[in-house]
Amino acid sequence: MRKNIIRLISGQVWKQSLQNKGILFLLVLLSCIFVFAAYTGWKNYSVQEEIRAEHQHEVRQQWESKPDKHPHRMAHYGYLIFRPRYPLSFFDSGLERYTGNSVFLEAHKQNTANFSEAGFSSGMLRFGEISIAMILQILVPLFIFFLGFSCISAERENNTLKVLLSQGVKWKELLTGKMLGLLSIASLLYFPVIIVSVILWLSLTGFKVSIDEVTRLLWIILTYFGYFFIICLVCVLVSATSKTSKSSLIKLISIWLLFIVIMPRAAQAFGSYTHPAPSKIDFDTRVESELIKAGDSHNPDDIHYKGIKDSLLKTYKVATVEELPFNYSGYIMAEGEKISAGIYNKYWNEQLRIYEKQNNVSTYLSFINPFLAIRNLSMALTGSDFNSYVSYQEQVEAYRYKLAQLMNKLQMENISNKKQGATDKPYTISKDHWKEMPDFRYQFIGQKDLFKNEISAILSLIIWGVGLLFLIHFISKKIKIY
Repeated sequence: MRKNIIRLISGQVWKQSLQNKGILFLLVLLSCIFVFAAYTGWKNYSVQEEIRAEHQHEVRQQWESKPDKHPHRMAHYGYLIFRPRYPLSFFDSGLERYTGNSVFLEAHKQNTANFSEAGFSSGMLRFGEISIAMILQILVPLFIFFLGFSCISAERENNTLKVLLSQGVKWKELLTGKMLGLLSIASLLYFPVIIVSVILWLSLTGFKVSIDEVTRLLWIILTYFGYFFIICLVCVLVSATSKTSKSSLIKLISIWLLFIVIMPRAAQAFGSYTHPAPSKIDFDTRVESELIKAGDSHNPDDIHYKGIKDSLLKTYKVATVEELPFNYSGYIMAEGEKISAGIYNKYWNEQLRIYEKQNNVSTYLSFINPFLAIRNLSMALTGSDFNSYVSYQEQVEAYRYKLAQLMNKLQMENISNKKQGATDKPYTISKDHWKEMPDFRYQFIGQKDLFKNEISAILSLIIWGVGLLFLIHFISKKIKIY
C-alpha cells in the first residue's frame, strides 16, 4: 500500500468532516457532555473521599477513646468501615453507586456493604450514570457511525468510486485511508478527554501518584484507542459493503442498538435466569440454620460446647473451668467465632460461584460484542468492577475476624475465671488495649490478578482488531464497485 495515497484519503475525510456543520455541532455537544461528566465525576469522588476519611477518622477516635471495658463488650460494640475508592474511579464509576460504601463489623455476625448511592437516588440512575467512560463506550461509537456511515457508500452513489479506482487507487488503500480518517476525527475528541482526565487525576491525588495508577491509566488510554479502532473498522466495512448510504446507516444503527443496548441487558437477564441466586433473606436463613445446628457459644449448657469444656478439663487435668490457666469464656467465644466464620464463608463462597456463573454469560458474549469487553476491562482498571467489590468484602471479613479474635484473646489473657459476686465490680481491661488493633487498610486488586480476571476481555479486543483487519484484506479482493 502507498502511504501517500492513504494519507491523502484520510486527509480528505478529515477536511470534509470539519467542513460539515452537523459534525462540528456534534463535536461541540460531545465536548460539553465530556466536561460535565469529568466535573461531576471529579466532584463526586472528592466529596465522597473527604466524607469517608472524616468519618473513618471519627470512628477510629471513638474506638480508641472507649473507657475500660470487658473485651467481649467491645467485640459487640463493633466497628464501622467505609470503603475507599480507587483514584481512577472518577473516570469510570462502574458498580460504585450500587455496591454500598460502609460495613458494620461485630462479633459472630457478618454484614454486607450498605448505604449505596443508588438506594438514595431516584429511578433515573437505572438508565446509567453519566461518566467519561460511559460517553466513550456508548456515545462516541454512535458519533463515529454517524460520521462515517457514508464514507464509501456515498462515493458509490456519486459514481466517484469508479473514478478513484480507475485512477489506480486500490481497495485496501481506500479502506485504510477512510478508517484512519475516521480514527483521526475520533482522536480529536478523545485525546483532549485524556488530557483533562490526567489533570483531574493528578489533582485528586495531590500529585502523589503510584506506579500502579500510572500503568493502569496507560492501559485505559490504550484499550479505549483500540476500541475506537475497532469501531472505525466496523464502520468502514459496513459502508463499503452497502449499496446506499441509507442502508449503511440502518445497519450501523442496528449494530449499535444490538451491541450496546440489547445484548448487555439480555446477558444480565439470561445469567440471572439460568443461575438464580438466593436472596439476602434466603442466604441469612441458611446461615442461621447452620449456626443453630453448630451450637450456641453463649449458652453454657450447649451440647457441642460442653464437649469442648470436658476436653479442656481433661487436657489440663483440672476439675473446674476456674482452674484453667486462661479465661474459659474467652476460649469458647474464640471457638464460636471460628465456627460461625467458617459457616458464613462456606455459604458466601457458594453465593460467589453463582454470581461468577451469571457474570460468565457477559464474559463469553464479550467475544461477540466488543462493548462488553471494553466495559468489563474499563471497570476493572478503575477498581469499580464486581471483583473489586468481592475483594473488599473478603478483606473486611478478614479484618472483622481478626478484630473479634483479638478481643477474645484479650479476654483469655486478662480476665479472671473466678465467678463474680453480686456486689463485685465488673471485670474490665485497660482502654490502652483498644489501640492494639490496627486500622483497616484496603488493598486494591493487583494488576496481575486484574488481567487474569479480565483475560477474556483482552482477548476479545485483540481478536476483534486482528479479525477485522483480516476481513478488510479479504473483502478488498471481492468487493464490487456498484
